[in-house]
Amino acid sequence: MPDSPALLVIGECVADIVRRPGAPDRTHPGGSPANVAYGLARLGRRTTLVTQLGPDPDGRLIEEHLASAGVRVLTDGSGAPTPTATVGLDDEGRATYGFEITWTLGPVERGGEPPRHVHTGSVATALDPGAGTVLDLVRSLRERATVSYDPNVRPALMGDHARAVRRAERFVALSDVVKASDEDLRWLYPQEAPQEAAERWLRSGPAVVLLTEGAAGATAFLPGSAVSTGAPPVRIADTVGAGDAFMSGALHALASYGLLGAEGRARLRSLDTTVLGDVLRHAVASAAVTVARAGALPPDLEELDAVLAGGSVPER
Repeated sequence: MPDSPALLVIGECVADIVRRPGAPDRTHPGGSPANVAYGLARLGRRTTLVTQLGPDPDGRLIEEHLASAGVRVLTDGSGAPTPTATVGLDDEGRATYGFEITWTLGPVERGGEPPRHVHTGSVATALDPGAGTVLDLVRSLRERATVSYDPNVRPALMGDHARAVRRAERFVALSDVVKASDEDLRWLYPQEAPQEAAERWLRSGPAVVLLTEGAAGATAFLPGSAVSTGAPPVRIADTVGAGDAFMSGALHALASYGLLGAEGRARLRSLDTTVLGDVLRHAVASAAVTVARAGALPPDLEELDAVLAGGSVPER
């Protein structure tokens, strides 16, 4: 791979206890930022995750899972129990969530090469007291790195609605790339169409805003233009981790075009619709592979390239 910048993901790990009708519970490694880090590493990107993990079986399961893809995992050593999420799946594989989670991220010694891109989002940017730590860390790194953000709204954990909106907008303003689902934006702005909210976010600072709409595909918004793409046909196993795979696929493509890092920021802000369309193709293909199999299992580089070349979506 000609360019593999150091990527830093900041956020939670969660043990997803997947529950579907008529089947025994299954525990999968999860957490939106952890899934993004895992997806990036599966695609050959050098990725570090700053997180919290408990000294318990769930924590060991998640750390081994991340290490299997090559993710460098750094924790604050707090010893808090590993968070859990009960993921209820209906007969069509759609997910609903219930959480037992705390987020108290303390200082983490990173060392090594400074990151050229920082990604964060989800519970890590919404739940106090750790959300404030994440905000300060992103601010401190932004001068030397591009930033991406995915609110990945979980209503049960968002607290006061007005405060949640203000915090999301702070992260949007610090970011170069923002990704949100139509469901995220409907919760944040119930009186506004998701497309209108995405365009308004674009005007507050990001170079590009990515809007996902499930099986309907995705749209990328640039100042004065937009690009849309449909999702590949796929038989859905479940939707766990689909948005995270979309994010890792998009960041992988942006890195391939040399659009990440402080030196890539100006090029990112002059992005043309042809390149952006290809970024979207990578993102939706990555998500399609993930929904075709149980749990948050995004593609590796060979699988993603095969789908982009016109092959069928691999299932497991």
